[in-house]
Amino acid sequence: MAAHAIAADAPVRIAVDIGGTFTDVQILDEATGLARAHKTATTPADPSIGLLTGISEAAERFGFGFDQVSMLIHGTTIATNAVLEQKLPAGALVTTAGFEDVLEIGRHMRRDIYASLAEDRLLLIPRARRLGVVERITADGRVATPLDPASLDAAIDRLAELEVETTAICCLHAHITPDHEQAIAARIADRLPDMHLSLSSDISPEFREFERSSTTVLNALLMPVVGAYLSRLEARLATAGFNRPVYLVQSNGGVARPAVAAREPARLLLSGPSGGALAAETLAGHLDLDNLVAVDMGGTSYDVSLIQERRTRMIAQGEVGGCPVRLPMVEMRTIGAGGGSLAGVDAVGALYVGPESAGATPGPAAYGQGGDRPTVTDANVTLGRIAPARFLGGAMTLHADAARRAVETRVAKPAQLTTEAAASGILTIATAHMASAIRLSLFEKGLDPSDFTLAAFGGAGGLHACETAADLAMRRVLFPGDAGTLSAWGMLYADLRHDLIRAFSGNADDSAIDGLTAAATAMIADGNARLDQDGIAEADRDLALALDLRYRGQAYEITVALATPADLAGSVTAFHQAHQAQYAHSDTAAVPEIVNLRLTAIGRLPKPRPAEAPGGGGGATATDRVYLDDWAEIAVFARADIAVDAALAGPLLVEDQHTSLFIPPGWTLRRVAGGALIADHDG
Repeated sequence: MAAHAIAADAPVRIAVDIGGTFTDVQILDEATGLARAHKTATTPADPSIGLLTGISEAAERFGFGFDQVSMLIHGTTIATNAVLEQKLPAGALVTTAGFEDVLEIGRHMRRDIYASLAEDRLLLIPRARRLGVVERITADGRVATPLDPASLDAAIDRLAELEVETTAICCLHAHITPDHEQAIAARIADRLPDMHLSLSSDISPEFREFERSSTTVLNALLMPVVGAYLSRLEARLATAGFNRPVYLVQSNGGVARPAVAAREPARLLLSGPSGGALAAETLAGHLDLDNLVAVDMGGTSYDVSLIQERRTRMIAQGEVGGCPVRLPMVEMRTIGAGGGSLAGVDAVGALYVGPESAGATPGPAAYGQGGDRPTVTDANVTLGRIAPARFLGGAMTLHADAARRAVETRVAKPAQLTTEAAASGILTIATAHMASAIRLSLFEKGLDPSDFTLAAFGGAGGLHACETAADLAMRRVLFPGDAGTLSAWGMLYADLRHDLIRAFSGNADDSAIDGLTAAATAMIADGNARLDQDGIAEADRDLALALDLRYRGQAYEITVALATPADLAGSVTAFHQAHQAQYAHSDTAAVPEIVNLRLTAIGRLPKPRPAEAPGGGGGATATDRVYLDDWAEIAVFARADIAVDAALAGPLLVEDQHTSLFIPPGWTLRRVAGGALIADHDG
């Protein structure tokens, strides 16, 4: 039997996170609570190949069969990459006549307000494929202009001529009265039965026409992409004899069945990164840490999320490729700073790092796959922070000469620096980018970095965490176990989740209670119906109401919990408190207005029982030459050999199978319960 084999009768749960460079796999032995990690190369042309390869390799390595698997939880960047790379199918938009240009007009906002011309924006649907239909719903939901059948048929004739694969339907005020959208969809489906259709009243039933249109169009364009991927994945798994339940991780940190994901693929736009946020939230509970800044540094990107009072911060709207997405999602700030971020010297002699990445192919120069441009990984290899012979536990040998040559040729010589100074400069700039992203995430909310612990994970996160924390005056860094595959580990703790929303207009006082009660009753019934389809027992359901409130005249809302409609006053008090905390002022004498009623329907999946990873008591396994201010021999420890509560003073390196940690001078490292490591700044 394979080393570290799982018992033949043990149920196994699998989580897979497909990144730009590696596909991370977590295998949970549900009988013991012990999780095992595995990595394999991502296959960008068809990520399902890498997924199946990864779980097949893990099955052979850890000695389990597909018949033991209870479920597969899958995080994917397929939707995000399709938008960022603009690899989307031809689509059309059907909307209210006269509003065909909403996508192009946007919000009349420019990033550079002093530029002579507005910057280019990604237009998902060109003007020729935005079709108007005669109809009109008023802002209070009344039919001002009935849907004109002749106008609709003319639009459908045009759709047939355009030969598009997918159509978004977004009519004015359909978030209040969806009848016209539904009638349009029914007629299109009757005449063009193979057409993918996305209705704004289904995917994003909220006011704000531009954001609702953008979200609906994104969802429509992603339906063929995600649907085709899921079909390939299902076929590959079936051929391999894998017939267990599969769940897709959503941007809100919950999971959905493939049928739901195929219908609402826009909910997958932060699929992979949300697994890391979920992992950080889980760790906060396990380790009694209230506030974390979770940073996931992989090969391509650096994702920042916040955990406050042990809960992940959520937002109602995000942005992908400059396009607003009006859906609940984990609050995430992403920059192009990863191990594969390319470095160079620009035309005026300034050193730059990122956002362009070497990706999985050819990857960093050290990978020996033909890359000759230096990356952050190459700088770490050049400075001795990554041992070429022990990379990925020895599964992959790096080419130190190629890394050094790339740094020297592309950075050191053009900038007239020594090779070591050039490599150090690359890391300094990368660290500054990371610290800036964290600083923005905290300062814009009035939060102090010193009140937070930096939780660093991802394949490259541990090499830069202490220096990033020092830049921010943060004094503690958490290095979770299996940091190189932590996003996949976090997915093991995911639940099924449905986010429902209903527009509601009125003052937040007693006059709204009856209407809220009726709306909440209908939404709870809808939430339970969806959980029925998921096969979730009543005892495993959590349904929570919330309100979007604002002061009259404001253009932004704050979401607060609603215990019951009868307890509306409690929500109003919470709104005033939240407004004071977030904007430094409030008006407790004012009656807020209600904008939306929300319902989160959770179907709880069985949770892993965390197992204590055994700690060793061994000393350093080696010493390596590492460049600090000069070359020096520093101790190297195997992570598994570090004893609980042992205090190790930097500088030192810590290695495990999938990542390395660099602890600079002035930091002390110790091991805590659960196998996590914590570094504290001395003094």
